[in-house]
Amino acid sequence: MSAGRRKLCVIMMLNVFVCLLVCVTWNLRRHKSGRHKVRIPSERFWHRQEESKSFWNKEQQRLDFLFNPIVNSLLSSDSLIELPDWLNNTGPPDLCEPDNRVPMQIMDYNSLPKGFQDFLLHMRCRTYPMLINQPHICKGKPFLLLAVKSLIPHFDRRQAIRETWGRAGVIANRSVVTVFLLGNTLPVDHFPDLLGMLDHEAKLHKDVLQWDYRDTFYNLTLKEVLFLEWFSEHCPHGQFILKGDDDVFVNTVRIVDLLEGLPEKKAKDLFIGDVINDAGPHRNRRLKYFVPESVFVGLYPTYAGGGGYLYSGELALRLHNASRQVVLYPIDDVYTGMCLKKLGLAPEKHEGFRTFGIDAKYRDNPCVYRNLMLVHSCTPQEMLAIWPWIIHPELACQ
Repeated sequence: MSAGRRKLCVIMMLNVFVCLLVCVTWNLRRHKSGRHKVRIPSERFWHRQEESKSFWNKEQQRLDFLFNPIVNSLLSSDSLIELPDWLNNTGPPDLCEPDNRVPMQIMDYNSLPKGFQDFLLHMRCRTYPMLINQPHICKGKPFLLLAVKSLIPHFDRRQAIRETWGRAGVIANRSVVTVFLLGNTLPVDHFPDLLGMLDHEAKLHKDVLQWDYRDTFYNLTLKEVLFLEWFSEHCPHGQFILKGDDDVFVNTVRIVDLLEGLPEKKAKDLFIGDVINDAGPHRNRRLKYFVPESVFVGLYPTYAGGGGYLYSGELALRLHNASRQVVLYPIDDVYTGMCLKKLGLAPEKHEGFRTFGIDAKYRDNPCVYRNLMLVHSCTPQEMLAIWPWIIHPELACQ
């Protein structure tokens, strides 16, 4: 047999083998009754979402719907998509105008604290003018940015931080810079007019950031969002951020030491602090953190106490993007936990963060502060007393 005929025979045999294989596979996939098996879902694949009766949850449902990639593709095409009626109830076109739907949709609105009412009326507004900026602060691409939440009247706290743990410059051979985050104070909140003094402070120290919004407990979340926006624009190359209150003491030396030893992969998603699990809203109206069922139902995600936490600059950029998909919530640390959850992340607990303070018997022990990262709360006088314990090498601790 010639080579050409042998090649033709091999090809024909291969074709026959393939046909037999296809037939066997086809038969194996048939049911005993002779019909093909078809996998039918036991439940509906697409559920029509029911409107929540709690205001925040309903607003979040709307954002989840609008940020759904499938819905987005349909809305951007010529496809017809029918929105539930409640999703079309969008409120005023100008998101910074008071939302007059709120008093009608939250049955116990009139019984809420005035600051809470103000937050709910302006919950959709995220755009506020910046009154004082320091765009130069990150030109050197700092290793650690200390972002401190403060109020205009807290001049003594800010000065104590500048002279202790928030001292800008080089610490443990790493560059550290500090910014203080402020809103505006209004006479209705019984604050005196201290803007002249603040303007002088900002020009003198060049470390104050201020936005023109009402600076209240319920607007701390807004401070968080505005800071993330500022960071994304003016400090995107900052490697790490320590964000805390102006009444915490931070062991900056130990923080820098921890960060220097981090593997690159761990540093990317770093978010550590004093972690709270399985928490939910307080329903006692006398408590500062009270949130009624008319506003929110459900459990909180895992979050780190807002007194202070440490995270990477790269994660801050992702949190900025994620925050656009999460409705503002009146408790800032819970809100940050919600944004982390959107990214599929959760904060990691670190024993060095004590946002609920330390026992009174340890408060005068220098060696205790040497081994901790952050302690809440401290007066300016206590900060000035503790800092020398951190930086003096002659203090021996086991």
